[in-house]
Amino acid sequence: MESTDIHFMVGLISIVYTCVQIVAIYTAVMAVRDTRTPQGSVAWAISLVTFPLISLPLYWVFGRRKFNGYVEAMRTGEKQFREMVRNRHDLPRVRALSARHRPDAPRCSFETMAGIPFMAGNELELLVDGEATFESIFRSIEAAERYILIQFFIVRADGLGARLRDLLLRKAAQGVQIKFLYDEIGCNDTPALFWRSMIEAGIEVQPFNTTKGRGNRFQLNFRNHRKIVIVDGHTAFVGGLNVGDEYLGLSKKTGPWRDTHLRITGPAVLGVRLSFTKDWYWATRELYDLDLSMPKTKGKAEVLTLATGPADDLESCSLMFIRAINASKKRFWIASPYYVPDSAVTKALQLAAMRGVDVRIMLPRKADHLLVYLAGYSSLHDLSSVPGIRVYRYTKGFLHEKVFLVDDELAAVGTANLDNRSFRLNFEMTIMVEDRAFCAQVEQMFLTDFKGCVETGTDEYARKSVPYQTAVKFARLLSPIL
Repeated sequence: MESTDIHFMVGLISIVYTCVQIVAIYTAVMAVRDTRTPQGSVAWAISLVTFPLISLPLYWVFGRRKFNGYVEAMRTGEKQFREMVRNRHDLPRVRALSARHRPDAPRCSFETMAGIPFMAGNELELLVDGEATFESIFRSIEAAERYILIQFFIVRADGLGARLRDLLLRKAAQGVQIKFLYDEIGCNDTPALFWRSMIEAGIEVQPFNTTKGRGNRFQLNFRNHRKIVIVDGHTAFVGGLNVGDEYLGLSKKTGPWRDTHLRITGPAVLGVRLSFTKDWYWATRELYDLDLSMPKTKGKAEVLTLATGPADDLESCSLMFIRAINASKKRFWIASPYYVPDSAVTKALQLAAMRGVDVRIMLPRKADHLLVYLAGYSSLHDLSSVPGIRVYRYTKGFLHEKVFLVDDELAAVGTANLDNRSFRLNFEMTIMVEDRAFCAQVEQMFLTDFKGCVETGTDEYARKSVPYQTAVKFARLLSPIL
């Protein structure tokens, strides 16, 4: 190659690199302005300026703080939606536990986050593990007469997936209308043939379309993590279980799978239906013939459907955990597969322990996502300065449930983990229950699970080797995008 050609190539590379640096510096300024946490702002700004060739494409994929496309879509559909619900006056009224009578009641904060009230008159079934959950789901689908709405983060084309598909094909042949929404990132390994067989049978199947819309083309960081089944508008299922054989404990890699789901029958199902309607509208821009009928009362439990996500004005998921912890007087027990909370949640747990609350955190002993697992040790170490917080590691398989219990009066089952992804990046759903009988069931479930744990404490990090501690600290640096 002649020297002039070499000089030309060097000059061209310099110009390109300079342009990349300029774009990276501008993006760093945007990151400082838009990233929700100071830690995330600093991490992105330093990496963008220092390693622009690597960090710039990573920021395009992982750096967005809010799912603006979803927000814009909801504004577009809001007028139509309001027309549909304007004359609905049959929402059930909860008893005198309202903001007017108890302004400090935690339920008032939860209702503000959710945009709907706790609804009385619900029957609940606590579903422990995959067999019980899918037996109940399949039984309800078999009984469906009008419609079925389904939404999952992961759907495998394996034994359980085939059973669900075949059941839906039979119901579609009977004239039952079915809408199936899945997250295309969670289902990236699911073959197209699996979906095609349902589409050809008249089932409406749609990906959530995370990358759809202006400014979202490269964005892979937002996920729809909700797991929902709704049957005929009166029964709904929400919880931690996806569709796949591993959720039945059949995977050689993960082994036995410990999870929890919830069946709700009654008025609170309306909230689950409204959440599905919004997600379906985002994916399709179709505001379908929404069933706005109020489900009949079936039981006594008061239930709130709290749907959270990156389109919220506030960080509703994180605020939910903080308010629940702050409301505890006697105990706060929580089970989560991942523990990488933000500073505010950590401080709330510390304060709860300092005022004498029985704080217990149950986590898996084995890892399914190594970086998140490692980062969790550092997060637990943040709690070690406050005595009394108890940490349990589940030993009878992989723990995947997302459940918490506040005193004897409030329990929650849902899809949200104690990590940044659930707090700020994922669309999640939590079912909150005010009912002493149900809380007693959740208490018994926790006590049974504690027997399958080893109690380790918050100082696990201090007992690890120096190389392990170093790996933990590096993993913690990545916690804003884990």
